[in-house]
Amino acid sequence: MMEAQAFHSRPVHDHTSLMMLGALSTYLPKSEGYLAYWQLFVAVTAVFNSVQNFATLKLTRRIYNAKHVTVTPLQARTFAAWTLTSAVVRAYAAYHIHEKAMYDMAMLTYLIAFGHFASEWMIFRSATVNPGLISPVVVSTTSLIWMFGQYSFYVKA
Repeated sequence: MMEAQAFHSRPVHDHTSLMMLGALSTYLPKSEGYLAYWQLFVAVTAVFNSVQNFATLKLTRRIYNAKHVTVTPLQARTFAAWTLTSAVVRAYAAYHIHEKAMYDMAMLTYLIAFGHFASEWMIFRSATVNPGLISPVVVSTTSLIWMFGQYSFYVKA
């Protein structure tokens, strides 16, 4: 009986956790809806992808995996720089989601990404359908549909 009382008397969150959560929330975008948070999430993920591309070829080879394709360190670093540039635009858009120019630029990064990955698969045949290719295609497509659909909500004339 004492164990049950001790278990139920514990607070759900301790003071330190609440302080950390409060500190973190000050850095999140201030906007209605979830699109700004999505932009920030995708940007942070892209930064990780960029670091990985600078460090190793492992994940890059999962995307460009056709038998006739050789992924070089130079190509991976170029891909890293391109991905990092997209991450910067998307992160900035997360905090300036209501500014037309930033919203449009973020949409263009997804359009360029979709065009790149689709062409590598269907035209240049350097990628085959696999999780390495599907992931950026799903993110770019989902983001484009979401951004086009919510344009008038976020960008006021």
